[in-house]
Amino acid sequence: MAQRMFKGKAIILIGARQVGKSTLFRQIVGSNEERTAVTLNCDEPALQELLRNPSKQELASIVGPYDIIFIDEAQRVDGIGMTLKRIVEEWPGKQLLVSGSSAFELHNRLNEPLTGRKYEYYLYPISTGEIAAMPGGVIAERQMLDQRLVYGSYPEILTNPGEVKELLATLADSYLYKDILQLDGIRKSALLDKLLKAVALQLGSEVSFNELAQLVGADAKTVEKYINLLEKCFVIFQLPALSRNLRNELKKSKKIMFWDNGVRNAIIQNFAPLELRADCGALWENFFITERIKYNNNRLAYCNYYFWRTHDSQEIDLIEEADGIFNIFEMKYNPRVKASFPASFLSAYPVGIKAVVTPENYREYLLG
Repeated sequence: MAQRMFKGKAIILIGARQVGKSTLFRQIVGSNEERTAVTLNCDEPALQELLRNPSKQELASIVGPYDIIFIDEAQRVDGIGMTLKRIVEEWPGKQLLVSGSSAFELHNRLNEPLTGRKYEYYLYPISTGEIAAMPGGVIAERQMLDQRLVYGSYPEILTNPGEVKELLATLADSYLYKDILQLDGIRKSALLDKLLKAVALQLGSEVSFNELAQLVGADAKTVEKYINLLEKCFVIFQLPALSRNLRNELKKSKKIMFWDNGVRNAIIQNFAPLELRADCGALWENFFITERIKYNNNRLAYCNYYFWRTHDSQEIDLIEEADGIFNIFEMKYNPRVKASFPASFLSAYPVGIKAVVTPENYREYLLG
């Protein structure tokens, strides 16, 4: 990211609240200490109003004295895309840094105005590779595995192990709802709570919007809308079923995964240690899938992600498709459990990596 500074384009950083977007940008600003900089926090109503449709004179007074302009939580401002476009076009020698915690809002407001004028990055909770890269991190990462499976990988959670339950309760109840509740006039309701708990309790299992709707007492379209908003705000993501060649493949099925195990466990209010849990397999599957996505993202390796299942219950937990090759993974929390890959899949698709991933060998696929 640092090498793209002062190239005449905005740098956009998107991710959930509290994952470290502002911290990362401040580090970049600090490494350019010879440059003047200003931070504009769009959570402040007065600043939202000022940036909504500023005159040229107002905009010049805001950005004119500075080399680096950091605009935080930009999705809060209606019409922010046009304001950012004007800054890039009228002051091409300045560097615009923009962060946002809602992909839904930020994409809608930035994509068209900033087409060809931005670099875009996603920031996730801290990855296995990032922990291992710290001084003494290889040993610390392995020691922290059980904690991360239960409490997740948000920066504040990892650095404050004595306060994790309180911090996660605040994170799940406040920060992660903050953007969702401002989209389309949604209020925090019993429906949203029920839906999140229903999805959390079905972690690792196939779900359907119709079944979720029956569970929470809503219609399927409302459930789909809420699921999409939760996805755009980086709480969950949908893992679709791969269906290309075989007649008995499930075609429309999907799983819903959480970007962070700790957030998922906070939603169901269960922080029991792993030895007392019945959902270790689901937590392990969710952990490895999210960590593998972070690993690929940090290497700029672009993949499509799926799971695979047939009507006669053959299955593969995770499939990565990149350049026509399929890497396939089966996750087993207990390393003594045997696992194999269906011959029907191996004969139908070109397979690269083929791995059964356990706590004994996971770093082989997350560090590199």
